[in-house]
Amino acid sequence: ARGIDPKVSNDFGPKIGLNVTFIVTAIVFNEQQEVLMIQEARSKCAGSWYLPAGRVQPTELLETAIKRAVLAESGLCFEPISIIKVESSHGNWFRFVYAGRITGGQLKTASKADEQSIQACYVNDVGQLTLRSQDCLPLIEFARDYYRNGKSWHSPQLICQRYVPNLYMRLIVTVWDGKIGKHRVLIAHSLSPHLPICQLNPTRSVHSTLKRFMQYIFSGNNGISNNSVVPPHKPIGLIAIEYNYAKQSDQYDGLCLTLLVHCKSADSPVHNSFTWITLSDNGEQLITEKLSSRHKTIAHSVL
Repeated sequence: ARGIDPKVSNDFGPKIGLNVTFIVTAIVFNEQQEVLMIQEARSKCAGSWYLPAGRVQPTELLETAIKRAVLAESGLCFEPISIIKVESSHGNWFRFVYAGRITGGQLKTASKADEQSIQACYVNDVGQLTLRSQDCLPLIEFARDYYRNGKSWHSPQLICQRYVPNLYMRLIVTVWDGKIGKHRVLIAHSLSPHLPICQLNPTRSVHSTLKRFMQYIFSGNNGISNNSVVPPHKPIGLIAIEYNYAKQSDQYDGLCLTLLVHCKSADSPVHNSFTWITLSDNGEQLITEKLSSRHKTIAHSVL
């Protein structure tokens, strides 16, 4: 069921603060379409500006972390509505970008400066600020589009709170079958039928793991990835994100990303552990919707 060998030690287990990092970031606008920014207090970037953000702590849910971070840095109570983007660097650093609304609190002023931040304010022209990093600029414009045109995006979606024992990527690999006028989906049929899933290599990018997994899937009956002929395909976006923190000392802070991938053809032979199936009417409706626009799935990018 795990598919490819991630080529990491069998002893590896993701632990927040030890060998994996989860960052949460909030992007929220006021009625004047100004974006909430905070002025950093940390010595290495003191005085510069950035979006409200923070590291997820051990035994903390992601939604709890973003509420804590926004309150500590801006003085405002934030209610997350949806994750709109996930960014990753290697397979052990992830940033979750949230859209949401302010439900209370008082905007922090310089008189309330502490180790979390100097102050917070709503900003019209972020480009005029001294920024901690320019990488927030495309995120702000991405979120602005979500707030303006949310009805054409995916429905609000938060983390599925489900314990995952490690770092995984689950694939929904689709292809259009013109003969029957429906999409087909690839499933693994070892043990019981399920969507293909593999462990993420914490030292390699998510795209690198995807490439190796697709080579394994389309390696034909010989199972030799080096001889595989992978059909042209495109990662569309994330369908679901599963996470829950370890509740016992022998558990890990795992994560599972479910990625939709669309293939142009099903001509390439698949490994004998996989097969194509035809979708039910409900499944067909869901996949057709998700493929209809780039905003119908949660965006994912590799930094």
